[in-house]
Amino acid sequence: MRDQSSLLTAIIVLFIGGYIVMAFGLFYRGLKFIGVFPGIGELLIERLLFLLFAFLFVLLLFSNLVIGYSNFFRNRETAFLLTLPVPAQTVFRWKFVESALLASWAFLFLIAPLLGAYGMWRNVPWHFYWLTVVLVGLFIVLPAVFGAWAAVNLARFLDRRAFQIATLVIAGLLFFAIKYYLRPEQVDEESLETRVLAVLDRLLAKTRFAQFPFIPSYWLSASVQHWAEGARSAAGFFLLVLVSHVLFFGTLAFTRMGSLFYDATSVVHSRASVFGQWEWFRTWQDRRRQFHYRAGLLELLFRIFAWLPGDIRALMVKDVRMFWRDTTQWGQSLMLFGLLGVYILNLRHFTSQISSPFWLHLVSYLNLAACSLNLATLTTRFVFPQFSLEGKRLWIVGRAPLGLPLVVQTKFILVTSASLVVTLGMIALSCHMLQMPWERTAYFAGAITVMTVTLNALALGLGVLYPNLREDNPSKIVSGFGGTFALVMSFLYIVASVLLLAWGSPWRWNSELRDPPVLTCFAGFVALSIALGYVPLKLALRRLRNYEH
Repeated sequence: MRDQSSLLTAIIVLFIGGYIVMAFGLFYRGLKFIGVFPGIGELLIERLLFLLFAFLFVLLLFSNLVIGYSNFFRNRETAFLLTLPVPAQTVFRWKFVESALLASWAFLFLIAPLLGAYGMWRNVPWHFYWLTVVLVGLFIVLPAVFGAWAAVNLARFLDRRAFQIATLVIAGLLFFAIKYYLRPEQVDEESLETRVLAVLDRLLAKTRFAQFPFIPSYWLSASVQHWAEGARSAAGFFLLVLVSHVLFFGTLAFTRMGSLFYDATSVVHSRASVFGQWEWFRTWQDRRRQFHYRAGLLELLFRIFAWLPGDIRALMVKDVRMFWRDTTQWGQSLMLFGLLGVYILNLRHFTSQISSPFWLHLVSYLNLAACSLNLATLTTRFVFPQFSLEGKRLWIVGRAPLGLPLVVQTKFILVTSASLVVTLGMIALSCHMLQMPWERTAYFAGAITVMTVTLNALALGLGVLYPNLREDNPSKIVSGFGGTFALVMSFLYIVASVLLLAWGSPWRWNSELRDPPVLTCFAGFVALSIALGYVPLKLALRRLRNYEH
């Protein structure tokens, strides 16, 4: 922290403090709002806590799997440590702890205001907060162990055709099972008026999976709620259940995973490709000709852009290949867009019941916020570390005739084009689900285009201004001050932009685009986009020119 700018440190501290205060206030007001409903308020809050911790457990599991795979098998420090006269189990322990901290800090950051608000709403004694600290600390161990075990086995068997087919089949079956299970309930209006509790029980039936007593999230939720209600014995029972599982699986990870980790590392560094089983298609003559470079599929695809110089197309091909070869990066992209796709496809289940213009207006801008927040996650996670990932090879790129400024501009064009393809498709699909007219769809498409350009410029510019050339793990690069600052600025930009666009919407004022409220808000949105997009990228390019000289 001493090496960083004092202004940057102050901004991050203020943002963290502001987030905690704002989140605590929102959670507390939400709990009070739900709790006033007679008879069903406490039931809804109880079920919401079970659901929240169940979904967070799944997200923690995926996070530990992705970060653990990268930290175990795509990290030069790990490869170096395995060459030392140190047991593989010791290396695994260190990397396991490191991955668990990287994957879990955001969970702790999210859950602290909620548990604090829940305790104040329940008016619990002081020892409740100490208990929640212990419970959450124990809880994050289990997804870390399961994620590390899954990462190790994924690395061992990923190149096997049977494993790939089985994974795809299981994923497809799971998708259709979840889609069938979560299909919307049809509620009769007559029964809604006469039997509210019966209808509520039917609606909550889809959430009973979160109360399955053999999942760790149930033990955490039950212990928290029982302790808040004064049932100390029941809370202590679930606490001991959680402790016993943490001790058992934690001991296995700390004493028995070293050999499996070493074998998986050997397999990963020995195979040429995940699809290596197709190598038998090559003949001996093909292997002789492999030293003569032939244009690959990507080169042929990028030849479509004939107006671009050949060196720029070559740089784009290099970046796409580097992204594709890193399984963890495109795997996270698929997961993020998969979550957003599920959200958009489910818009049709509740928009058909909305007839009020106010709610349609609100849902449409919340949808814009959801798409832009997902985009900000991607730009912070993947665009920000693009310059730093060049690492010690940066001098090679810098010695190229293009020069570093043109290299960064090429990266900006590539990531912005790829982002626009996805975001415009998402916003068009969501507007179609919301049954919006074409003029509103064009309005939101224009807004998401400006936001896409700005967020990519902001992330890439700050990535150049705050590089970390000594680290090859994107998760660690993003976890630094520069990545945190980029995330903070992206979040503030999205909140301000959505508020400006929603307040100055011509459909809100029933007016035209030239009216004063609309023009003022639109001018503010454009000025904010230029300030947070053009300025950081311009400063980054200026720094690169000075760096070359």
